[in-house]
Amino acid sequence: MNIELNGKNIQTEHKSAFALRDSLNKNAIIILNGFILEKDLQINSGDSLVIIEKGKMPSSDELEATMVSRHTPKVHQKVKNSKVAIAGLGGLGSNIAVMLARIGVGELLLIDFDIVEPSNLNRQSYYIKHLGMNKTDALKEQLKEINPFIKIITKNIKIDESNLKELFASYDIICEAFDKADQKAMLINGILQNFPDKKIVSGSGMAGYDSSNKISTKKALKNLFICGDLEAEARVGMGLMAPRVTICAAHQANMILRLILDIYDV
Repeated sequence: MNIELNGKNIQTEHKSAFALRDSLNKNAIIILNGFILEKDLQINSGDSLVIIEKGKMPSSDELEATMVSRHTPKVHQKVKNSKVAIAGLGGLGSNIAVMLARIGVGELLLIDFDIVEPSNLNRQSYYIKHLGMNKTDALKEQLKEINPFIKIITKNIKIDESNLKELFASYDIICEAFDKADQKAMLINGILQNFPDKKIVSGSGMAGYDSSNKISTKKALKNLFICGDLEAEARVGMGLMAPRVTICAAHQANMILRLILDIYDV
């Protein structure tokens, strides 16, 4: 029968997916028509199969086939074609970037002017080997190990009113991930005033170790979405810790995904 295997048309006499896989590489996963198989199934003429060796870096096409199998084709294509800008690469921004890279967002703009310090390691997505590096460089290095096939643009710069328009002109979805309230206000107000049609996903209130259930996503304005509990700020006796910061980051990443998929309710 004629099938498509790893993007090429071939003839095979094997009647099942596992039989075909085992003839090539038993230490592999097999994807049949966009679905990763956990049990053997019959294959038919015209089926599309992808075989990927475990523990080996897949090619771009193989990794994409895996992501399609997890996301479904229509969702994956929208994510792949999307562009997102992340302002601030601390506890929120670094974790958001990792999540967006994992789902295959096609282009990420990463903006920060800081370096990785020991105090960052309790909640930010950096390692000891990154200490002293620019956060933009350290995060790009990390993301390339997760998904080397997405486009990553870095800007090692402090965002202010003078460069805001130039930095975000070509991005429809902007993630605000700053630490300080005045920076958050500057970015949000600047985007709303200069680019009223762009979508902003912001974080506010994720300090301490209060209930996870207090963190939520709210639609504040037509194109402004705020994630967090809107209350818990870092102060004496109430520090920033990985669990709640990461929960808030996940809310932001999921809202960004929903906007990519044209879903605007929260």
